Amino acid sequence: MQSRTSAARTGRPRSAAADAAILEATRAVLVELGWSKLTLGDVATRAGVAKTTLYRRWAGKNELVVDAVAELFDELELPDRGTLAADIEGVVLQFAAILSRPEAKTALMAVVAESTRDEPLRERIRTSIVDRQKRLVLEGRARAQLRGELPPERDPDTATRTVDLIFDMVAGAVVHRTLVSAEPVDPEWAASFARVLLLGLAGAAA
Repeated sequence: MQSRTSAARTGRPRSAAADAAILEATRAVLVELGWSKLTLGDVATRAGVAKTTLYRRWAGKNELVVDAVAELFDELELPDRGTLAADIEGVVLQFAAILSRPEAKTALMAVVAESTRDEPLRERIRTSIVDRQKRLVLEGRARAQLRGELPPERDPDTATRTVDLIFDMVAGAVVHRTLVSAEPVDPEWAASFARVLLLGLAGAAA
């Protein structure tokens, strides 16, 4: 028979369905009410769960909203279109399509604005969104090196800096284009951006 202490320590297993419903409800409530009016009670009601369920999973609104945003960007996949340029174009178009969705736009702008005065929130954004999505750059670079499109980088520190730089350039350009300038990211723009990025990489490798 399981002891009460052991049961309390391990807790009940998390429900993936409940988590998905909560994160979806968070994005919906954020669009409807905005950051300042959103409460965990609103989210719990929308998701059809008890408020205590949210508090068992998230310490507060900041953590919950970041995870709701992170889930959207986890949809990103690096397509294999045969060349690095085409792969970049594909992921840029996917990224822009996600940012065009009201729930993504509202949630991302809200957490970024709030993080300017909340260092723990900024760190959570880095670990839950930024660092997690660098997987796309790592995958794309490895694939391009196998094709012979990019030279191998033997110095780990240089390789890490290159990954950071590529991610910052892609994310910064697409976020600015879609959310700040409010201009379309169409195939023509994506192709032009990929060309400029690759010219920069070629110069850095020279």
